Amino acid sequence: MSEAQATIERPSLVQRFLDKVEVVGNKLPDPAALFISLLAIVWVLSWALAGVDFNAVDPRNGEALMVKNQLSGDALAAFFSSMVTNFSHFHPVGVVLVAMLGIGVAEYSGFINAGLRAIMAKTATWLLTPMVILVGIVSHSAIDAGYVLVIPLGGVIFYAAGRHPLAGIAAAFAGVSGGFSANFVPSALDPMLQGISQAGAQILDPNVVLNPLNNYYFTTASALVVTALGWFITDKIVEPKLAKNELDGDLSDLPTMEPLEDKERKALRWAMVSVVLGLGILFATAYPADSSWRADDGTLTAFAAPLMKSIVPLIFLLFLIPGLVYGIVIGKITTSKEFIEGMSKAMSSMGYYLVIMFFIAQFIYAFGQSNLGVLLAVKGAAFLKEMALPAGITITGIIILTGFINLFVGSASAKWALLAPIFIPMLMQLGISPDLAQAAYRIGDSSTNIITPLMPYFPLVVVFCQRYVTNAGIGTLTAMMLPFSLSFLVVWTLFLMAYWGLGFPLGLQASYEYLPN
Repeated sequence: MSEAQATIERPSLVQRFLDKVEVVGNKLPDPAALFISLLAIVWVLSWALAGVDFNAVDPRNGEALMVKNQLSGDALAAFFSSMVTNFSHFHPVGVVLVAMLGIGVAEYSGFINAGLRAIMAKTATWLLTPMVILVGIVSHSAIDAGYVLVIPLGGVIFYAAGRHPLAGIAAAFAGVSGGFSANFVPSALDPMLQGISQAGAQILDPNVVLNPLNNYYFTTASALVVTALGWFITDKIVEPKLAKNELDGDLSDLPTMEPLEDKERKALRWAMVSVVLGLGILFATAYPADSSWRADDGTLTAFAAPLMKSIVPLIFLLFLIPGLVYGIVIGKITTSKEFIEGMSKAMSSMGYYLVIMFFIAQFIYAFGQSNLGVLLAVKGAAFLKEMALPAGITITGIIILTGFINLFVGSASAKWALLAPIFIPMLMQLGISPDLAQAAYRIGDSSTNIITPLMPYFPLVVVFCQRYVTNAGIGTLTAMMLPFSLSFLVVWTLFLMAYWGLGFPLGLQASYEYLPN
């Protein structure tokens, strides 16, 4: 064996770092098991710290702040007697399942697939990159559809246009996963995060109520930022460097981006007509001053307004009605059994989510009852006040910390359920609203999705790359996505600071400051 053959090529710095991330990440328990462990830790800590004088005042009642022992007989009896309601009344569970019922019908009937293909077919060649990214962003409304549909289509579209297909995959991956929290179309993610944020805020202030679209204006504006930034990175940085990656896959076996058939176009037109009619009816019924959609004071955006309370059901209908119309016209849904099958298929994929939510609900209950969350918030706020850091630096720190944790814990809901009970009450003590804290979390969570092999769909994207470049691996994909990740993290953070500084609204009924009642 020659010396050259015996020499093992030293992995790059990025590869060595990712190897360590993978080793550490693989040692973490399953998210459900993680929250079982955290529940046990809360019980033990509450037992150990009960009766200790922390020289702190409970901001909720002005009394001395004491940790409550959750292993006492009364506390355990209360825990077990409320276990079912802890889960059934846990806000993220109901809203996500309701939204998924409508999305399931739209996905089952083929409405979402046809809509994405129609958008791509009418895109000019020079607009391929931003359109692929933008469609990837919009695909979040169908939860995982972007990973299995938009990302491989990105490669097909770029290859058909004579461009490097891996650049198309990178652009699509950047939109689907890197821009996960940048979307101008409401999705199940909005009420999911809002519900966890609200539960975290109510640890400190039980009267806090957040709107499911409390970050909507910011995420809408962020979609433009992510699209523009991703466009520049794809065309000017990533694609030129991919020139050395020769296409050696079996190109004859590649999937094709088939144009819509006449029956699909007809079904899509009728589906979009139903959307327009539905939105028109909603506008017509909400516009009158005496509309039943309005609150008693006549406003549409007040928390008490039925329209605001109906956001999740409206998301449900936004997908269910056109999905049903599309399915009927194209012949995919001909009986009530097939209609229900679409919903059932969506629910069948939510089993793991429900398991995680069950243990998250129990953890949040025990964490709140123990007063550990309030104690961390009060002491953490006191520490931050002593440091006298500007609020912008504090929020930036939250973004960076979230991005780092995301390398090990991929689930957006599980991670926020872990961080929200600590971050939100602590930041509320500093006068920072839960709405702003949630917006900061969304930036950190989205930006590093695309560089961690622990993200469930990361290996799938590697397989997509190998269709074109057979020796493509984790290092190839990471090298492609690292410029997106770092740029999104920096530029998106700066955008939030500018957005905040200019005083633009974050979303419906959202604020930047928290003012105790």
